[in-house]
Amino acid sequence: MLENTTSTPPGTMSLLDHLRELRSRLIKVSAAIILGLLVGFYVVTSTSVLTYMIETFVGAQGVQITEVTEGFTSVIGLALTFGIILAMPVIVYQALAFMTPGLTTKEKRWVFIGLPLVIIFFVGGLVFGWFITAPAAIHFLVDFGAGVSSDLIENKPKLDDFLGILTRLLLLNGIIFELPIVMFTLAKLKVINPRRVGRYRRYVILAVVVIAAIVTPTGDPANLALVAVPMYLLFEFGLVLGRLA
Repeated sequence: MLENTTSTPPGTMSLLDHLRELRSRLIKVSAAIILGLLVGFYVVTSTSVLTYMIETFVGAQGVQITEVTEGFTSVIGLALTFGIILAMPVIVYQALAFMTPGLTTKEKRWVFIGLPLVIIFFVGGLVFGWFITAPAAIHFLVDFGAGVSSDLIENKPKLDDFLGILTRLLLLNGIIFELPIVMFTLAKLKVINPRRVGRYRRYVILAVVVIAAIVTPTGDPANLALVAVPMYLLFEFGLVLGRLA
């Protein structure tokens, strides 16, 4: 009887094993996000955090609800953002744990050394978005609306629009701020060559401007620069860290 020559060599994982591993990681990530969603829903509905956010970025004029389901869906969306933020350590860990089986012991050590830094930089991005990017963008939109308001035009933002812009800017800044640590880790694993990547700065600048133009709620140069400039500076910082790696 012939032997099976297509069996998986010892110590390796088949495609089915990889799919099972991926499913297991996704289930854990989903569970963490759902748990964070429940915590976020409790915080939003049991505290004055929503009122504080409206007063901070919109002021005394407040916001309005124009649809029956808008209040519920807006709260769920805000709670989901809280859930993603709270679950970010689990998300990053599960992503790294899925990749580390193919790495050496030394490479795994560098990956897990960078894990706390990824979380720290993500929180730093949230703080930057809260104090810099979001106020500039939202105040510009609200003040512009106040300039065109009249007896026939009421300048009062919708709740879902306000929360959508705010949460998008916060998450975007959190993700962007992880760029240096990601570049350092990839350089340490020899996935990218920082000196070679640095030769394509002109294309990076173009990509940064395009991304900033897509994600910013307005097309004015000031708000675009608030996203594009930090993004490019973080790219340069990532190149420095990559060279050190």
